[in-house]
Amino acid sequence: MNEAPENIRLIGGEMLLWSDSSHTSGVTDWRGVALELVRRLLPVETDKAAWAEEGTRCHEWARAEERSRRDEWARVLLVGPHPRGLVDEVVARSSSVAVLLRSYPDACALAERHPGMAVHCGRLSALPTEETYDLVLALDGLRRTHSAEEVAPPWRESLGLLAARVAPGGRFVLSVSNDLGIDRFVEARPADRAGADDHWEPHGFDQGYPDGSGALDDELAAAGLVPERCYAAYPGRAAPRALLARELLGRDLPDALTVPLSARGGDRMLVADPLRLTRLVFRHGLGEQLAPVWVTTATRPPIASTAPAASSAAAACSAPAASVAVSLPLGLVEEGHAVHEVTRSTTRQLPDGVERAIPGGRVVEEVLVEACAREDVRAVRDLLAELGGWVETGGDAAADNLVWDGERFAAIHPVPVQPDRPADRVVLCRVLWRFAVRLLAAGHHHPWPWPRQAEQLALTLCGMAGRPCDQADLDLARKLDAELGQPAELSEAAPTYRDLLGARDRLTDQLTAALARVSRLETKLTYRERELLRARGRLRKSQRKSAAYRRTLGYRLSRRLARPRKVARRVLRLLSG
Repeated sequence: MNEAPENIRLIGGEMLLWSDSSHTSGVTDWRGVALELVRRLLPVETDKAAWAEEGTRCHEWARAEERSRRDEWARVLLVGPHPRGLVDEVVARSSSVAVLLRSYPDACALAERHPGMAVHCGRLSALPTEETYDLVLALDGLRRTHSAEEVAPPWRESLGLLAARVAPGGRFVLSVSNDLGIDRFVEARPADRAGADDHWEPHGFDQGYPDGSGALDDELAAAGLVPERCYAAYPGRAAPRALLARELLGRDLPDALTVPLSARGGDRMLVADPLRLTRLVFRHGLGEQLAPVWVTTATRPPIASTAPAASSAAAACSAPAASVAVSLPLGLVEEGHAVHEVTRSTTRQLPDGVERAIPGGRVVEEVLVEACAREDVRAVRDLLAELGGWVETGGDAAADNLVWDGERFAAIHPVPVQPDRPADRVVLCRVLWRFAVRLLAAGHHHPWPWPRQAEQLALTLCGMAGRPCDQADLDLARKLDAELGQPAELSEAAPTYRDLLGARDRLTDQLTAALARVSRLETKLTYRERELLRARGRLRKSQRKSAAYRRTLGYRLSRRLARPRKVARRVLRLLSG
């Protein structure tokens, strides 16, 4: 084993051969939304120019306070494995960073990457208690804070140990997986088999594990922290791409905001259509209760100062400082490589994007699916005709990226304008082909029994829209869909519930045919057995008749008279040589 870096400290309970950073370990893949939340929580240098109007005295106190605490700002503790990008961001924006990892190989790799970081390798209970931190991040939860060589402590005990490391006035960020999250209903495989062999002790047997965001607030309060804001993370615990605050989930959210929060694609075995299930969750107001992950922020109350002058100065300047330092968003949604901040009615692309109103209306794909389910061909034809007219005016968006309020269409995520836009019929054919693929993939009902493939169904829909297309237009539409970077064709490595149902139906048909053949063979066998029994009965009857015939006088006399004749024949044969 190579020599460990100098900034690693083995505190006990370290796992020397285990690594939590493998692709099968199930570490949460936090990206843009988590980075933005961490940026909001990290202390920043005070903007003194904004306080100039408050007077010279406040200004001088702020400068003195800043000089006295410059070396103590942004003391951050990272607990458990975190994505490399998030760790690099925290190190770049903080003056002092410490990390707690149970994996010795992961600790060595992180210590070599950041030589100035204090890396503690071991279990949480062995972390030194004399040090406290301004910000404690546990975005991977508390599941990987103990070793496999010890009995896992209760979740409540681990929370208390970690909350004790939060300094007065500091903040604490914790991620908690929901045992009844929507991803548990979508995924067919058991949740504890999603990762590798690190699930040696499921937390489901821990009675202290929180069963809701309200219970999580109570646990934080019992640990001496003040809950600040709780977020619901979507679409799944493996790779959250959206954070929605509890205040935002308490109202009716528009479809244009909730549709992108559904989990799609990947190599998962799906039980239900994620888009449909997510829409029902938000429609019934269960977005907070069925969130895959809860991310909560809490603070520890600061210690009251004994100096009256300092207290008055701090009271005079604390409000502006708090407003400058921390501004927790109501919601963050990641779209591609961009992060958008969500308010109550608008979205704004960070860092300096223009606010855009969230369009109202229902998702076109959902409207079409419902019309197909009730076989309302007229409603489908009318909506497709309106869609064709919108495309001819320059519109372009897929049916799952489009809302309809009864009068006009609006794209949820605007499609980039193409310099060489193809013909309108090709654009419409692409939209309807994507809808046909998703309709058949999800196993929904439609009133056209003859199209068995998505291509046939797409051409039928184009005809219903009053813009008939041919196979050449369909090929151009599929090529255009591939060029836009989000092809609608499903991967063969992603089995869906519809695929499982199709395989089951095929096996059922084969089994039915085999059982029918077996039944016919059993009928034939029964018939043959009956024929055999009849033949045996006739044979026994003829045997009895022949036995009775042999016992008659005529048969015995004929046998005796036939014997000399046989003997004479044998003699003649011998003499004749």
